Amino acid sequence: MNEVRPELGTQNTGKRTRAETLRQRLADEILSGQLPPGARLEEQDLADRFGVSRTPVREALKALVETGLLEIRPHRGAVVAIPSRQHMHDLFEVMRELEAICARYAAQRMTAAERKKLEDLHEQSRQLVRAGEIDAYSTINLAFHNCIYEGTHNSALVENTTAVRHRLAPFRRAQFRLVGRLAQSFAEHEAVVRAILRGDAALAEQEMARHIGAVDVITEEFTR
Repeated sequence: MNEVRPELGTQNTGKRTRAETLRQRLADEILSGQLPPGARLEEQDLADRFGVSRTPVREALKALVETGLLEIRPHRGAVVAIPSRQHMHDLFEVMRELEAICARYAAQRMTAAERKKLEDLHEQSRQLVRAGEIDAYSTINLAFHNCIYEGTHNSALVENTTAVRHRLAPFRRAQFRLVGRLAQSFAEHEAVVRAILRGDAALAEQEMARHIGAVDVITEEFTR
């Protein structure tokens, strides 16, 4: 745990941003195998490694526990624990249904401005796929899906879909490291966007369900 890394505080401002950046880095290390199952994560070691106080570290660890990447064990604290395949499948099953509903409602309810925003985000992601910019694509991907959530104009649906997505975020982000996945994800988005812009609610629902189903299969390698 003595690897020297750039101080998180030099890249972002605000306690929440530092905690989120740290959460993302640790999640990437867990899913890539750099931090193997059973590895113990000490708050002070992480604070020293990343050049931050223990507060954002504590928040990041708490968030990782919520996603299932860490678990708290008696007398050991936070320990890396990859979720079971069945548990992940159950979460993705719920995610698939929620996002499919979002796409259906978005096709019916999005305003002209919201449709334009969705198109713009999709076009931005096209350039990132061509450049192979994984991190930037992951960021745009989140904005893309959030745009569809907001287009439902249903706050309860947005709240519940976002909550489940948060639990799956590290796994959905990890998929983009796989060869060819950026282009595949973009093609799946293309089908969703076309259906939404045409106002075809049934097709939008179908294409989004297919998209999330593909992510479920792809992330199998990150589980046990």
